[in-house]
Amino acid sequence: MCSITDSCSRDILTLISMSISATNITLNNGIKMPLFGLGTWQSKPEDVKSAVRTALDTGYRLIDTAFNYQNEEAIGEVLKKYTETGKVKREDLYITTKLGNILTRPADVQYAMSESLRKLQVSYVDLFLIHIPLVLKKQADPYNILPMKDGQLDHDGAVDFEGVWKEMEKLVDEGKTKNIGISNFNVAQVERIMKVARVKPVVNQVECHAYFQQKELEAAMKKHDIVIMAYGSLGSPGSAAIITVPGESPPPVLLQDPVLGEMAKKYKKTPAQILIRNLLQRKVIVIPKSVTPSRIQENGNVFDFKISSEDMATIAGIDKDLRMFKFHIMANAPDYPFNCPV
Repeated sequence: MCSITDSCSRDILTLISMSISATNITLNNGIKMPLFGLGTWQSKPEDVKSAVRTALDTGYRLIDTAFNYQNEEAIGEVLKKYTETGKVKREDLYITTKLGNILTRPADVQYAMSESLRKLQVSYVDLFLIHIPLVLKKQADPYNILPMKDGQLDHDGAVDFEGVWKEMEKLVDEGKTKNIGISNFNVAQVERIMKVARVKPVVNQVECHAYFQQKELEAAMKKHDIVIMAYGSLGSPGSAAIITVPGESPPPVLLQDPVLGEMAKKYKKTPAQILIRNLLQRKVIVIPKSVTPSRIQENGNVFDFKISSEDMATIAGIDKDLRMFKFHIMANAPDYPFNCPV
């Protein structure tokens, strides 16, 4: 199978870099966004520095982070060094971050943005998302970003969707973010935003992979020209302990699916590369997370082949409608988004 190692030739890396930079999608406001980038959830500060350096050197330009990930400062250190030394231009980067769950209030949006800009050491981000339709109680300890009570996240009532969105729009007006969007929103929640939106959300970042293809949500988002941005695109094999609901069996390992294994042999690629390429051909933005240099390079090596329409249909056929990220610790929140099928 074709994979990239640390000894990958400069010529191959150059081709990968050129392919990544040329693969964009035009958002509903006319702004282009890379279709492929690096996810950083669960990436510890020191690990994420190495991951971002490898990604940028490989040609990635989209870096996805969040207040909740607690690694914005580490990412900012790398971004500052790379832009100051001229290794990459700021205008060629696409930086995404998200509103923290303890800050999902109209009065906290400006503060949240200023903190993310400070940590990332940039004057603007390219995309700012409402991370989850959830507002948590603030704690005396500012680092306690996921406060718990009786086995559930300690929520602070219903989210003021309309008020938060109005404040998000002000960030665009002020040039603090180029685009705004949402994450983990169901269709009804998106419709609430659309009723008041002066600035439309450009993406909805949700779990999306071959076992959970989100076709109904995708169709609903297309009505508003909102693009799906996928997290968990490889099935998150390293997150079983987090995503398994107590009392339930761990989810199946997507990367071990025999259909993907056979397809990987056919295309001389890895199952991970097949999954990434499948989403790219669906025009879904993909941000696979890794801190391993060889895998970061391998994940980017998906632009030298195309999955046939027949094989795309085969992958569509293994959809299990299997949501792995149920976020069961927030199920008692008023706006828990996954009580609805779409």
